Amino acid sequence: MANHQLLNCEQCPIHDSTLQKLGLNNDSWDFVVALAGNPNTGKSTIFNALTGLRQHTGNWPGKTVTRMEGAFSYENKRYKIVDLPGTYSLLSTSTDEEIARNFILFGKPDVTVIVVDATRLERNLNLVLQILEITNRAVICLNLMDEAKRHQLEIDSRRLSKELGVPVVPTVARQNLGIQQLLRAIHEVASGQYQCRPHRLRSGSRELKTALRELVEKIETHFPGLNNARWVALRLLEGDPYITEALRTGELAGIYQTDSQFESNNNNKNDSAVDEIIHQANNLRWEIGDDLHDSFVEAIYQDAAQIADRVVRKSDESPRFDWERRLDNLLTNKWTGFPIMLLILAVVFWLTIVGANFPSSLLANLLIDTIHPSLKTLAANIHMPAWLSGLLFDGMYLSMAWVVSVMLPPMAIFFPLFTLLEDFGYLPRVAFNLDHIFKRVGAHGKQALTMAMGYGCNAAG
Repeated sequence: MANHQLLNCEQCPIHDSTLQKLGLNNDSWDFVVALAGNPNTGKSTIFNALTGLRQHTGNWPGKTVTRMEGAFSYENKRYKIVDLPGTYSLLSTSTDEEIARNFILFGKPDVTVIVVDATRLERNLNLVLQILEITNRAVICLNLMDEAKRHQLEIDSRRLSKELGVPVVPTVARQNLGIQQLLRAIHEVASGQYQCRPHRLRSGSRELKTALRELVEKIETHFPGLNNARWVALRLLEGDPYITEALRTGELAGIYQTDSQFESNNNNKNDSAVDEIIHQANNLRWEIGDDLHDSFVEAIYQDAAQIADRVVRKSDESPRFDWERRLDNLLTNKWTGFPIMLLILAVVFWLTIVGANFPSSLLANLLIDTIHPSLKTLAANIHMPAWLSGLLFDGMYLSMAWVVSVMLPPMAIFFPLFTLLEDFGYLPRVAFNLDHIFKRVGAHGKQALTMAMGYGCNAAG
């Protein structure tokens, strides 16, 4: 039903009548809009539709690695829009997550538009719930509605809006459908016509809820007016060094204070109060134990699953058979996740090593056993000096031939296999499984994927 309403509105005579695409002309603006979302959800397409720019769009994850800025005008107001890197989470310290998280927190956007893949709503809600812990001003862009319809998925966008406490706009960005409604929602939230009441996590262990309540009270006492005190408390409980430093330097206070207030309070800040907050967070973290991160992530997953259950259903079946969640529970379970991960990676490595043998031998025969002697014969026939022949054919060419014959076949097999695993959504689960292990040494779960790729390189150093 949402799709029909969307199409009818897009065909109305006043459609897109008040949008001015300003491209890179963002020297002055009335409101700042942040564009966030998982990789491969259509953020760049939304960005292009609003600004008139031609940021390259592609059907692969992780394309936006830096901030892209543009501008548009709507209802006589100028908007600066910032396309943040696509990310699955804001809980870790990878570069893309830090860029997205820090802009939403410290950049103080007037509206954060969260682009969501309608065909993978539950998985996308994990990021949505994290962003709603940071900001009170958000709009959900429910993109790829045509794909959801093709998969016979029905999404109650009104119910979803009620569950999340923010506007939800169904769109098909590739066909420019729903853009006008999205603009209207952005304008209403930015101008204060729509008052958001964002969802707060309800799941989680009793210990986590108690620790959060104590720490939030302490933070709100010393930082009155901080809208995202609960999220700051969560990050302090996890020992986030960036948030801890922002608290010490007073950068956190600058989020909700004017420049004059910030400068005055920063000059007279109570270091003992800040130390007290950090000390209490450290004590509570030790009381909860090593399960803190897992407990919070589990709370996000539970809330996302419950919301998706209430708003998504298959049109051809009354009770929704959620095979994806069953598979997700199997792949991320602490007892089954690691054996399955090791088995899949072992199969990938086996296919890479065994499958590369035949094309490697073919390339070696062609480049080394056939072409190289021919080149040496040619050099002799034209009386090329021995030192030049050795440099060109025995040195440069032979080195290149060995590298191509040895490295090209494994890469041609390995990287497409990894791309398939990414498209199937398995690699983020590998990163999730290994994140708590890698965090013990100050790393990130995503680095496990880089490390796995490094197993195929035998070069020294």
